[in-house]
Amino acid sequence: MSNNIKGIAPHGGYQVNRIATPEQVKEFTSKANFLPRVQLNKRSVSDLEMIAIGGFSPLTGFMDQDDYNQVVSDMRMANGVAWSIPITLSVSVSVAANLKEDSLVRLDNAKGKYIGVLHLSQKYTYDKHREAVKVYRTDEENHPGVQVVYSQGEVNLAGDVWLLERTPHPLFPSYQIDPVTSRLILKDKGWKTVVGFQTRNPIHRAHEYIQKCALETVDGLFLHPLVGATKSDDIPADVRMRCYEILLEHYYPKDRVLLAINPSAMRYAGPREAIFHALIRKNYGCTHFIVGRDHAGVGDYYGTYDAQEIFDEFQPGELGITPMMFEHAFYCTRTKQMATTKTSPSVPEERVHLSGTKVREMLRRGELPPPEFSRPEVAAELARFMQSKRPC
Repeated sequence: MSNNIKGIAPHGGYQVNRIATPEQVKEFTSKANFLPRVQLNKRSVSDLEMIAIGGFSPLTGFMDQDDYNQVVSDMRMANGVAWSIPITLSVSVSVAANLKEDSLVRLDNAKGKYIGVLHLSQKYTYDKHREAVKVYRTDEENHPGVQVVYSQGEVNLAGDVWLLERTPHPLFPSYQIDPVTSRLILKDKGWKTVVGFQTRNPIHRAHEYIQKCALETVDGLFLHPLVGATKSDDIPADVRMRCYEILLEHYYPKDRVLLAINPSAMRYAGPREAIFHALIRKNYGCTHFIVGRDHAGVGDYYGTYDAQEIFDEFQPGELGITPMMFEHAFYCTRTKQMATTKTSPSVPEERVHLSGTKVREMLRRGELPPPEFSRPEVAAELARFMQSKRPC
C-alpha cells in the first residue's frame, strides 16, 4: 500500500543531485593540480553539501546576479520560484581577478582538502548593506548574520557545482539521511502527511508540546535539528543530539518519529529563514512545517511572530508546504500542563518559561531547570556539558 503513496514534490519540481559520478570524479581529480583554487569557510562547505544532496533544490549551484538580486529584493528567483535566502560564494577582489568565467574552479575546505568543483559562469559585485537590510532587517554588525555578510569577499562567484564525495558525518553517520533517502523512508512508512521541526537549541518542554500538538494531526514527525555552523555560544550539535535521543527514548512513540540531521548553516535571518527552513524540509519530503515564536531569531531584531506573518507574503501553493503556526508555549501552574494563551486561562505569573540564556546561566551554576521547563533526563545531560570545561 505504501508504495502507491506519492510524496510531496521537491521545491521547483525536481530533486537536484550534484554529487559527482565516478567518471566525473576521475576527470576532476586528474585536473586537481591545474585548477585555480578557492577555499571555502564552514558555511560555504555546508551550502555546497546542501546543494549537492538536493536540500536546496532547485539550486544546482551558487546564485548568479539575476537570482541574487531577485531573492534579496522580493524572495523569488529570476524565474519566479519562491526562495528567501541568497546562496552565494563570496571571494576577495584579488582572488576573483585570477578566475576566468566559463572555467572550472577547485573548491577546497578549510584544511585544504579538494571537496568540490565550481563551473564559474559569472563574477559579480554586490551591495553588502542592501543584503543586510533586506535579508536580516538590520545593518547592525552585532547581528551574527550581518557580521558574516560584512566580513565576506566583495565578489560573488556563480555557477553549477559538484561535490566530489558524499562522506559520512563524523559525529552522526546514522542520522545523516539525505533528501533522496528520507523520501524513501517516509514513503515506506506510509506517511502521507509529515511535519518537520527545526531547531538549533536543545529541546525543551515547549518544543515537545508543539511537536506533539502537530503530530496529532499528521502521520509522522520529522525531527531535523541543524548541525551546521552556528554561533560560538550555541549549545554544540553533539549535546543537542544526545538530548533528542534521550527524549525520543522515553517520551515519544517510536513509530511516529524520524530523527535526522540538517547539515546546513544558521543564518539567524528570522522571518526569511523560516521560509528557507520550510523549503528545505519540503525537499526532505515534509508536507507541513512547524513555525513557532521568533523562529531563527536572535537578540531583539525581530518581532515575536514576524516569522509567521511572513508566510502571508506568498500566494497559496507558492511555497508548496503548509506552515503550522504555534504561540509561545509554557507550563501553566493553574491547569498543571503545557499550554499557550489560546488554551490557558492563566495570568503571566502562572506561566513557567525560561529563555535559553537563563537556562545556560542556571546550568553553569550547577542548577537544573525546573521539570516544567525541561525533562529531567535532558536537563541532566545539559548540566553535564555546561559544567565541563568544553567551550560552548
